[in-house]
Amino acid sequence: MTRTKKSIILLLIFCMVMCFSLTSCGGGGETDPGIEQQQEGTVASAPEIEGLSYRSEIEKDYATQFSVYIYEGGYKYFHIVDGDDFLLIPEGGTVPEGLDLSVTVLQAPVENIYLAATAQMALFLSMGGEDSVRMSSLKQDGWTYDEPKDLMDEGKFVYAGKYSEPDYEMLLDEECGLAIESTMIYHTPEVKEMIEELGIPVLVDRSSYESNPLGRMEWIKFYGELIGKSDEAKAFFDEQKAKVEAIEDFANTEKTVAFFYISTDGKAVVRSSDDYIPTMIDMAGARYIFKDAMDETGKSSVPMTIEAFYDIAADADYIVYNASIDSSVLTMNDLLAKDPIMSELKAVKEGNCWSTGSSMYQRTDIAGDMILDFHTLFTEEDPESKLAYITKLN
Repeated sequence: MTRTKKSIILLLIFCMVMCFSLTSCGGGGETDPGIEQQQEGTVASAPEIEGLSYRSEIEKDYATQFSVYIYEGGYKYFHIVDGDDFLLIPEGGTVPEGLDLSVTVLQAPVENIYLAATAQMALFLSMGGEDSVRMSSLKQDGWTYDEPKDLMDEGKFVYAGKYSEPDYEMLLDEECGLAIESTMIYHTPEVKEMIEELGIPVLVDRSSYESNPLGRMEWIKFYGELIGKSDEAKAFFDEQKAKVEAIEDFANTEKTVAFFYISTDGKAVVRSSDDYIPTMIDMAGARYIFKDAMDETGKSSVPMTIEAFYDIAADADYIVYNASIDSSVLTMNDLLAKDPIMSELKAVKEGNCWSTGSSMYQRTDIAGDMILDFHTLFTEEDPESKLAYITKLN
């Protein structure tokens, strides 16, 4: 990139920051533009696009937060619930006349993706689509499993700044074709605007709004259509789905599970009862004990005092420590060191204390395997040797 071009970019970014700051200062009680955008309506059916013939909608089994419509000639329309719409133009294709200006145009092939919705890297890897992803918002030591680290070692995958402070020059130098963000970007809407001002489309992933764990994983179909890996994406999803379907007719054990971690300020943090992890526990054959845990702001994590936690979890049949957030608990002694009251829990007394792997949140591709692990835990007399992603606290 020439010095002149870099200077223009820096000037543009500076002007946008100043403009955003002035707008924000005068707004007082105005709604965050990102949140306002989230409240838009949904598309009930395939949109009519001048010059294009609608063919089909891709099938979904569990996902509720997206739709993908296929048109003749390889055109694809992507709709994200309460989010944005995108039209993928095939190679050699042209943008249809009269296309709604609210629809973001993507050009196939979609390459050199900047991935700030890092949990989706596992899905790209699972369908062999890692070559489409060039940049990450995580440094190498931020990954909790090996494949992204290995790609960074090989120079195929590079750090381009965290989601709230991306390296704009790198995005341009690497000819970024798309920035995929999590909904965290709505906390810094000026960053989204800056990226778009540079001519780079921004897609905000809403897979975290899927209450079903298989729905969260089914976003692999969305990205498979986006990068030309639809067959591979469907095959992988169907394989994981089949694992769960194999246990669907199993009667629930009605055993109870406390899934949590202890925060640095000494609170027990559980998952909201409508989160995908309680759903996963239920699908595996047990009951999430914090059935009334809800956050007024809609967050998936619900902090509570240790006393309140104990009142609910005292008689839980199992406790599963969330090592994806706090990986410091490796043994029973580590757990008891968090708070002495832990020794009074029924699950501690009976030795039914377990921990998830540290990569559970980043590994969106293992939903089926995690449900099987939970099922084994709840139904086998000696499950420890059969578990892949859950470890006993000894």
